[in-house]
Amino acid sequence: MLLESLLTMYLKRNFASSLSFNEFEDVVPPAPNHQTDYLLYVHIPFCEELCPYCSFNRYVFEETLAKRYFGALDSEIEMYRRLGFDFRSLYVGGGTPTVMPREIGLLLKKLTRNFGIKEISLETNPNHLTDEIVQMLVDSGVNRLSVGVQSFDDSMLKQMGRYHKYGSGDQIKERLARVQGRFDTLNVDMIFNFPNQTIYMLRKDIASIKEIKADQATFYPLMVSDMTRKELSKRFGKISYRQEKLFYHEIYNLLGNDYSIGTAWCFSKKRSMIDEYIVDYSEYVGVGSGSFGYVQGQCLANTFSVTDYIDQIGTGKFPLMARKKFDLFERARYYFMMGLFSSSLDLEIAENVFSGKFQRTLWKEILGFQTVGALKRRGKMLKLTPRGLYLWVVMMREFFTGVNNFRDICRSSARV
Repeated sequence: MLLESLLTMYLKRNFASSLSFNEFEDVVPPAPNHQTDYLLYVHIPFCEELCPYCSFNRYVFEETLAKRYFGALDSEIEMYRRLGFDFRSLYVGGGTPTVMPREIGLLLKKLTRNFGIKEISLETNPNHLTDEIVQMLVDSGVNRLSVGVQSFDDSMLKQMGRYHKYGSGDQIKERLARVQGRFDTLNVDMIFNFPNQTIYMLRKDIASIKEIKADQATFYPLMVSDMTRKELSKRFGKISYRQEKLFYHEIYNLLGNDYSIGTAWCFSKKRSMIDEYIVDYSEYVGVGSGSFGYVQGQCLANTFSVTDYIDQIGTGKFPLMARKKFDLFERARYYFMMGLFSSSLDLEIAENVFSGKFQRTLWKEILGFQTVGALKRRGKMLKLTPRGLYLWVVMMREFFTGVNNFRDICRSSARV
């Protein structure tokens, strides 16, 4: 635990500086590099109800505002097309992207007509696994459907405020079983390390994943931003990481025979897209209110206010609120962290990307992780050990917690 605690403190300090945006006026995205494969991330910030543990940019669904939002979203995507961007992959997240099925279906079909998109991943919730919505998604070309379940345990679902929205764990399993096989990949999103979660509850969740024969399961550690900590503590009790390592190794051991590692916390039966698209795509464009992009070493953040987003698009301006230009070390560290999150990193490719400066820039980090037994070098590859997999879970948990803190700050000062 000492190593994980020291790593957590180190990462909090470093990720805080990485997310210190320093440009806020007249921000525009750079032109694309036509040698780069780009992913397009589309954010739909509307939900029927808001979950207390979620720090993504989201607002309670209002149909009139949502229709205006989809119109602005279409215009923003067109602005990137005119700038010269093409996209190989599409990821639609939220919020709840299927909150307006007709609009999301039309958007998906237009995107596949206008860009060279070869794969589509989309998020949804269990109550949207209706025949009508599922068929629309299939017809629109969705390859991977990611369903937010979090837990199949009824007591956990009630504490999360999800039981009355999505039904019991058994009802959710039935819906998932009906959808299995309709898409190339059915992913089930889970969360582990809630304060009152037991190892028995976790084992039952894993058994449910196997029972429905899900193609993929993503087990996120509980990631608590500063603003959600108080609310979560009231619902679940004091937040602690004492059991996180035990829970993670239980997941790893119980899924290891049937699934391979897509990332440190994503387990797949076959090669497919994952929730952490930033692992597979070193550069990506984010559109929609509260989205992030990473293009040519620049992190770009859109405004978190839906009405400001719509207004700025209406004037022909990119709705960007901030930009951070990464220096060489920050870019190399980001590449190192994201690359190894998938369990291995090709040093030859990394040296080509960084003009022969990758290992020279990060030699302390590489040596440090090798020294504690997290990394092994095999030829030109760096590979995570079982110990390293959990350390990368800690790293990514802290990275996304830092992102969530930034989101909370932006959302608290934004009008709807």
